[in-house]
Amino acid sequence: MNYHQKMLEIIKKEEEKKATPTLLLHTCCAPCSTTVLKRLANNFKITVFYYNPNIDTAQEYVKRKEEQIRFIKEFKSNLPITILDCDYDKESFTKMAKGLENEPERGKRCYNCYQLRLEKTAQMAKEHNFDYFATTLSVSPYKVSSWLNEIGSYLENKYQISFLYSDFKKENGYLESIELSKKYHLYRQNYCGCYYSKKEKK
Repeated sequence: MNYHQKMLEIIKKEEEKKATPTLLLHTCCAPCSTTVLKRLANNFKITVFYYNPNIDTAQEYVKRKEEQIRFIKEFKSNLPITILDCDYDKESFTKMAKGLENEPERGKRCYNCYQLRLEKTAQMAKEHNFDYFATTLSVSPYKVSSWLNEIGSYLENKYQISFLYSDFKKENGYLESIELSKKYHLYRQNYCGCYYSKKEKK
């Protein structure tokens, strides 16, 4: 399925309603959020949801969170963008990863990590009456977009809240995120955040 095209169809459908839907957007870091916010900020009232228990240390977690907050403040959009922060919840990731320590990147551990973060997003979106929930993760060429959309579809049905299907790496989304990161002088890391990805990069 072309998830990027599906997203464009959803946006067009909402535009025809002449209403601006609300979106709870899970973000993994400021650099990945750049392209996504640029593409969606004029079509949705966005609340950025920073929930990333996979990040290895509290210091790294805070550093990425502060960059996300700074980017939201500096990014210009017609509609306001707010942020919904979560506490550092490493225990949830550690529990999820138990028994999967030797899985390769883009393996079962990563799939479960996607699900952990997206499920929390869907739960919060439902609790706070958002129209949609989504994630920035698909902007990265290192993430499996079909998995993200598969999980999103499952959670859409489970929680009865619309998922914004997407593949933000399409139309040079990843390259655009690199250029925007340079423009805003954002901190960019070379691993997803977890201990295992950091170990593989060494």
